[in-house]
Amino acid sequence: MTQSTRTIGVCNGGGDCPGLNAVIRAVVRTARLEYGWSVIGVTNGFNGLIWPEQSQELTLDSIRGILPRGGTILGTTNRGNPFKFPIEENGQKVVHDYSHRCLEGMKKFGIDAMVVIGGDGTLTIANEFSKIGMNVVGVPKTIDNDLQATELTFGFDTALHVATDAIDRLHTTAESHQRVMVIEVMGRDAGWIALHSGLAGGADVILIPEIPFTIETVCESIRRRDAMGRSFCLVVVAEGVKLPERDGLGKPFPKPQPGQVGNSIGYAIREYLNKEVRVTVLGHVQRGGSPSPFDRILATRFGVAASDLVARHQYGRMVCLHAGKIGSVPIADAIHALKLVDPASDYVRAARAVGIAFGDEP
Repeated sequence: MTQSTRTIGVCNGGGDCPGLNAVIRAVVRTARLEYGWSVIGVTNGFNGLIWPEQSQELTLDSIRGILPRGGTILGTTNRGNPFKFPIEENGQKVVHDYSHRCLEGMKKFGIDAMVVIGGDGTLTIANEFSKIGMNVVGVPKTIDNDLQATELTFGFDTALHVATDAIDRLHTTAESHQRVMVIEVMGRDAGWIALHSGLAGGADVILIPEIPFTIETVCESIRRRDAMGRSFCLVVVAEGVKLPERDGLGKPFPKPQPGQVGNSIGYAIREYLNKEVRVTVLGHVQRGGSPSPFDRILATRFGVAASDLVARHQYGRMVCLHAGKIGSVPIADAIHALKLVDPASDYVRAARAVGIAFGDEP
């Protein structure tokens, strides 16, 4: 038992993600059973430190049954940067630095260290707090699997299962009606979900942010399938793909709003080929629901490792997975590089070898 640590806090920020509750559970159980600490659940990102009355102590009873639950019992937000907190005053939006209030909130609870679960944005905030004296340990969280410092992030496996199941279901209806099915999946900067689900679901075309494409080339792939007697097609699209300047008919692509990339591509295919196209945007369904067994286990391992880092006073670090083993890296190193799909990787090579097109080759 580490005598100098008495109470820790745990919070999560950014988008929700399957496995968050598993991390929280592991932190609480390890803290209480292994080290004899109290744990404060800080709600809605760092908001529960700005307004401490929103937060509460987490006990073994209060976390019972949360391992298989999706979402997070602590709530979350992606608009809660305490260093640049937006509020409305006299009808005007203004920004305040509430970081000092977070430190005061920690003192009110007697929190010695914070376990912060989040992606690039949340961990960037955690790193800023580390610079001004907060004892912080990070846990990586993103379904996009795009943090360079860790091989995998929890939530990715669950999102992959959801996307693959959707592709499987759309395959049968696409074949029955001889339609082009465009399936938009998450992946703001990296195409991991699209690539993996497309491979697993037998997609015909995969469009990801890392590989530029043209509508003409995509449509040529669909035409080749038609010539082989395959009159349907599955096109998996990552939400963050970089649209070409013009569609297949020479018209400028309108700038799509969130959730409309797949529709823009589907419309362009329909106009170019005069073929029946249907679009499915999976959106937040990939974030919801019960985490997969793999994500529950990885999240638990991360939560235990985060508590161990606190016990060793190794602050300013983020737990990670490397070569199948749990380790840690400085948070500052973890937030500076995204893990993107390498177009020359064996994943892309495997996809091309089995006939999947990426819209970049005629």
